[in-house]
Amino acid sequence: MQLDPWQQEVLETEGNICLRSGRQVGKSTVVALKAAKYALENPKKTIMVISKTERQAGLLFTKILRSLHDIERTEIKKGKDRPTKTRIRLKNGSEILCLPAGETGYGIMGFTIDLLIADEAAFIPEEVWNSIIPALAITRGSIWLLSTPFVKEGYYYQCFQDPNFTAFHTSSENCPRRDQAFLDRQKEILTKAQYAQMYLGEFVDELRQFFPNELIKQTCTLQRPVAYKGAMFIGVDVARMGEDESTFEIINKRGDELFQIDSITTTKTFTTDTTNKIIELNKLYDFRKEYIDSGGLGVGVCDQLRLDEENRRKVVEINNASRAIDREDPPHMKKLRKEELYVNLKQLMESGKVHLLDDDEVKASLRSIQGEHDQRTGRLSISGVYSHIAEGLVRAAWCYKDKSLNIFIL
Repeated sequence: MQLDPWQQEVLETEGNICLRSGRQVGKSTVVALKAAKYALENPKKTIMVISKTERQAGLLFTKILRSLHDIERTEIKKGKDRPTKTRIRLKNGSEILCLPAGETGYGIMGFTIDLLIADEAAFIPEEVWNSIIPALAITRGSIWLLSTPFVKEGYYYQCFQDPNFTAFHTSSENCPRRDQAFLDRQKEILTKAQYAQMYLGEFVDELRQFFPNELIKQTCTLQRPVAYKGAMFIGVDVARMGEDESTFEIINKRGDELFQIDSITTTKTFTTDTTNKIIELNKLYDFRKEYIDSGGLGVGVCDQLRLDEENRRKVVEINNASRAIDREDPPHMKKLRKEELYVNLKQLMESGKVHLLDDDEVKASLRSIQGEHDQRTGRLSISGVYSHIAEGLVRAAWCYKDKSLNIFIL
């Protein structure tokens, strides 16, 4: 593997490390390689990989397994001790665990570990660190943190300033594999603060969590399965180029209250797969409306659904593109800004009229959303590094207000 100079330095650094960077610079790739080498070279060690959700932790865990295969696959145990989704055992007695941190870290308490690796560490709740750090007390083990930065507060931010950690910072603009045209476009559509946080890897004071933690805690209380009756709606965020997941958020409207029935994520799928998933879910729930992000690849999903007799009149486009869409019933089209969608969901949460799943990924997505007011215009701007589920939710929750047939966003 040809490493960038900063990645080579990370690979050679001992002890605690703290990485912050812009998107897609290769931080998880080098940490996965470093973890694999550590496990192979140090017998009878326990390494734990955590993140805000099981899915996020699993992505880094899979990269570690791939690195082990590339370096020395014969050292990976087979048979009854073969790798699972949560554990890799090596012949030298070392093992690598993969666990979601959740909201409190309760599920990862009780372990004794030699190395803790936390992915997207800036978004892990503070209570989790109180639960997991004691696991290193006996072994005096190391901590490796990697993340896109959030605000200037919390454990991750403190560690980046801590002399006991070797800190690394790299931006997307410095990555030799960068897509400059993509970065130039992001610089045009994002505020300076948002671009600095997401692509320059900077801690930014102006950005603040749009949905407060206490509000998320009060709203995310439902346990699966959730009983439903009455009108059903779905909000879909379609994976765009360079992203790898689509989300399907299902909402039941009962009177003047909304209940989240399910949150489904699919990864690395074609638009036809997304279309078929919506058709499949419609057969189960018989949606009143299907609110779909029709920007980018999503427009293809909308076009495909309009060829299906059961779905064609249920499709409602909510488009992030800066262009009007020439669709059926143009007199009924309404201009709708992204900020209105988020404000609507937040108001429903504050009034207790929406009830969401007690699901780590749902809560993590809401927690990642940040709002920034432009000092000149006063306009609210919304962004988030883990926004897929939130994007689906705000669309589904628009059923509370929607009286029109077709919607698009400027």
